[in-house]
Amino acid sequence: MDRADSEQEAGLGGSLEFLRLLWTIVHALQRTSKQMDKTLGVTGPQRLVIRVLGSRPGLSAGEVARTLKIHPSTLTGILKRLEQRKIVRRVLNRSDARRASLHLNGLGEIINATKVGTVEEAVERALSGLTASQVHAARGVLEAMAVELEAGLPVDGLRGGKRQHRPPARAKAK
Repeated sequence: MDRADSEQEAGLGGSLEFLRLLWTIVHALQRTSKQMDKTLGVTGPQRLVIRVLGSRPGLSAGEVARTLKIHPSTLTGILKRLEQRKIVRRVLNRSDARRASLHLNGLGEIINATKVGTVEEAVERALSGLTASQVHAARGVLEAMAVELEAGLPVDGLRGGKRQHRPPARAKAK
């Protein structure tokens, strides 16, 4: 049975089929993250922070949060665990002790260099079987969905917040 047959059999089609695929990916990311925790000693989100700091040492926590497009409070918990395990270290700014830059320690450098059994290894394998235009199109779809989902969140971040209706965002044609 090919993919088209299985989609018809599920009877979902359109956006529901797309959501089913996304939830399949989310579930696989969570399973892979747990496996990485067992084998590498870090979860997928922790690994992502390590990879960012490995490529851009010296970022502040705020800069890392903006790079990953996550709330700073989410990053705080990740950094706390990485610091406790001596994977990441904070270096206080000499002229302003309120500011700190983040750097990988030796163990962080080792984890950063490890590729086998990681989420990005699986993603790289998947992307390697696609053309550049397919990857570009997929990125456009995912970016449009991220924008639309973020737009649906209340401004204050709390449940039950009110949102003004606006037309859906459209991906830019390139």
